Amino acid sequence: MSAASHPFGDLVSHLMRTTALGPGEATRVVADVLAYFDEPVEAVVRRRHVELKSAGLTNDQIFERIAAELPQRRVAAPELSVRQLRRIVYG
Repeated sequence: MSAASHPFGDLVSHLMRTTALGPGEATRVVADVLAYFDEPVEAVVRRRHVELKSAGLTNDQIFERIAAELPQRRVAAPELSVRQLRRIVYG
């Protein structure tokens, strides 16, 4: 798929102009970033919990950090209480 026919062709073209990425690589980078930001809130919470737990943080630290990170997502997630975050992780 050429940069012009890609839904985010302007972004693909920008990456090609400002980096050493070729058309295929730039298209894959854009697709990866979009997929990252399309991740559902529940999946983000679970993934971040595992990542932060493996970094040695306690659950209190983890849930505080996740609560601070969620509003920074491309489409802001709803404000979730610590209890709601725990329910996502542990059911």
